[in-house]
Amino acid sequence: MDNMILVSNVCSLFLIVLSIVGYSSCLPRSEESICTAEELAKYSIVFTGKWSQASFPKQYPLYRPPAQWSPLLGATHSSDYHMWKKHEPASNGVREFSEKGEAWSLMKEIEAAGEKIQSVHGIFSTGSITSGTGQASTELEAHSRHPFVSFMVRIVPSPDWFVGVDSLNLCNGNQWKQSVTLDLHPYDAGTDSGFTFSSPNFATIPQGTVTEITASSPSHPANSFFYPRLKNLPPIAKVTFTKIKGRIVSFLDIQSNVTGTGNEIEENASETPLDCEVSVWSHWGLCKGSCGSTGFKNRTRYIRMKAANNGTACPKLDEQKECEPENCV
Repeated sequence: MDNMILVSNVCSLFLIVLSIVGYSSCLPRSEESICTAEELAKYSIVFTGKWSQASFPKQYPLYRPPAQWSPLLGATHSSDYHMWKKHEPASNGVREFSEKGEAWSLMKEIEAAGEKIQSVHGIFSTGSITSGTGQASTELEAHSRHPFVSFMVRIVPSPDWFVGVDSLNLCNGNQWKQSVTLDLHPYDAGTDSGFTFSSPNFATIPQGTVTEITASSPSHPANSFFYPRLKNLPPIAKVTFTKIKGRIVSFLDIQSNVTGTGNEIEENASETPLDCEVSVWSHWGLCKGSCGSTGFKNRTRYIRMKAANNGTACPKLDEQKECEPENCV
């Protein structure tokens, strides 16, 4: 009798589980992942570099090479694909692109994702920008089943730093968004351990994860983006997506169109204060003076980084104090 009751209870529990599973399978996905707008939408994308010496005066690259931006490489895709993701390890393609600006491996990864799991609708690209400030643009096509957009632009020069967007949804329920503008901040791909723009290649072993670079992280004075007086870094770039009419005829081909480069951005760049940095004091020198009288000895330090944009001025670089001359004859 007890066995029959046990079997009955187990069967009842099993039926309840089945009903819950059946119900959950009928539940709609989150609203953000569902797009019921018209099947296709065409957008222009304008990338604007805002990497100026006024905004980022510390170790600003002026030559070999000067501050500039790599070509932008992106894709439109569904929610189950990520070109890169914060707090996760970068793929080999992302590593090659963020360290060297080589796009071939990343493009093959995007194409492979599109072929295997049908998660990518298309690839788009712009030309490079040969200075820290300037613009590049192109057009892209999003699909109602692939309404997300991701892209990367390498910061040049840098160890493995880039800016970009991970899985921005261009669709809002039953309609496509008309315009989206985002400020962009630097990311570290986690594959190279350099602290400065011109650091030599020094692989991170084991590989880290993609992290956002802030004014205080990495917390190291040598870091090119280390500005301890700032709460937040100013945006180093921005991107604008604008919905346009028409349709790209051959979206399988990479579309590219540079609209302008150089110092053509009319926006007022914010000036980031940079405090003077000096070295530690040298050892005290020999005590100089006549025997039987008070002598003086000196120590010095040098400027490691000059102040800029009303930052704290440099302190004095030499110091003197009294002493008693030694070894007098």
